[in-house]
Formats: sequence, C-alpha cells, structure tokens
Amino acid sequence: MTIKGTLIPIGGNEDKGFVAKPSYKLDYISEGILSHVVRESGGTKANILVIPAASSIPKEVGENYERAFKTLGCENVKVIQIKKRKHADKPEFLEALQLADCVMFSGGDQRKITAKIFGTEFHRILMDKYQSEDFVIAGTSAGAMAMAKEMISGGSSTEAFIKGAVQMSQGLELIPEIIIDTHFIQRGRFGRQSEAVAKFPDLLGIGLAEDTGLIIKNGTEIEVIGSGMIIVFDAKHVTHNNEKVLKQGTPMTMTNLIVHVLANGDRFNIETREVKVLPIESPFV
Repeated sequence: MTIKGTLIPIGGNEDKGFVAKPSYKLDYISEGILSHVVRESGGTKANILVIPAASSIPKEVGENYERAFKTLGCENVKVIQIKKRKHADKPEFLEALQLADCVMFSGGDQRKITAKIFGTEFHRILMDKYQSEDFVIAGTSAGAMAMAKEMISGGSSTEAFIKGAVQMSQGLELIPEIIIDTHFIQRGRFGRQSEAVAKFPDLLGIGLAEDTGLIIKNGTEIEVIGSGMIIVFDAKHVTHNNEKVLKQGTPMTMTNLIVHVLANGDRFNIETREVKVLPIESPFV
C-alpha cells in the first residue's frame, strides 16, 4: 500500500526556541526539528493540531507548543485536550482533525495515548488521513513511541540486556515495521531496545536521542534530522537469539546484531535496510 503521509517521530526535549542549551544545536528557525515539522506540513499557514494527551500537565504543554510554533510564524495552531477516551470522538475534535494538515503528539506516558485514542473514530480518521493525504503526524518522546504497533511501554534502563527489562504493549500501528525508543542516549536505553528487537527480530529498532528526529516518507524512507543521533538495531539476520527460552531476569545472548549510528542528513530505507550517509566533506559535519 502506498502511503502519502509523513511521520516525524522525535526523541524528546526538542528545541522549542526559547530555552538556551549549552550543547551543540541547530538554528531553530532554519534547521530545528519543529521547523521541519512546519515545512513538511505546508508552511506557516498550515493547520497544526497539538494533542498533549500523554502529558500530566497538558495545559502547560499545549501552551508551550503554541508558543514554539508561533515563534516559527505559524498562524493556525490549535490545542485539543483529550483527557478521557470518550473525549476523542467529540464532534469538534473530529472536525479539527479533518481540517488539520499536521497533528503533533506531546511527550508524557505513551500508554495514555493508546488508551484514549486507539480504536476510536479519531484513530480511524488519523490513520486514513496518514495513508491517503499529504498529512503529517509528528510526536515527541511518548508521542513518537506510540507510532509503532509493538510499543515500548516501560522497562528498566539500568539493566543491560536482561530478559524482562522491557515492557511492550499496543501502539497506534502507524508504522508497524519499527519499534521506537526515545531519550535514547541520555537515559541509556540500549539494553531495553536490544531486548525489544530480540522479541521481534523482524522489526527494526530505532533509538532516538533528544532533539533528534526522523522524517519518514512512504512508510519506508527515513531522513535523520536534529542535533543528536539515532541508533538503528537490525536483528533480521542474527545467528543466535535465546530470548524465547530464557526465564525472566536472565542475561540474554544475541549475536550478529547489526547496529548503525546515524546523524543529521543521513538516510535509511526500512524496506531494503540500505544506509546512505553524508560524505565526509558535507557542510553538516
């Protein structure tokens, strides 16, 4: 099936244009992640719908995104508060979704997103627009993780590759071919993503650093954006994987796991597993 829409999962803590960061970052207006979201959505006149359903402080989070998008010159930014599952199918929310060029899911707890939205009319319209229209779905942290079918819903960052360190649950199924983890470098989540792909070796695992994201076109073509890096876990051709036979809490073994470290401007194809990196002389270096 040909997918016309675009997904932009983000690793969390993306630059919103009003907090100084001492570390390396890109110019917010021209190269920041949210500027990519605006461009992919059609520019500053696009209808952007912010959904802080995952957040424990949705009002404050919604206001932060309104401010961030307006700093980029956006004229049509709307926040909707889906506090309970029954709110998802409010007529005014469904109408706002139908009119939207972009939906932006905030961070928080990804389980709240699926509990409130999965299987609703709102979810059906979201899927239909993504598959059949030039429509953008962006999400940061929890909002990125919820895009998968097999969604990481919790687990330890400190236990390195121990069976049971990762918890999986139902995601929104926007992109079933990958498993997404976020805050990946900053919170040391290599172990739990490794276990996730050991459980589902036919799926790609992608760990996103903070202020780093992906532009995913046609459901297959990935471009890395932002100031950090992504880690790609490809377990399709592992020669040893004992995840299914071990007891909970047991250290795991997996050999010939392919790992790619990619940064701004690099590309990856989900279907062919082909990597295209920027040349050494690139201006991004």
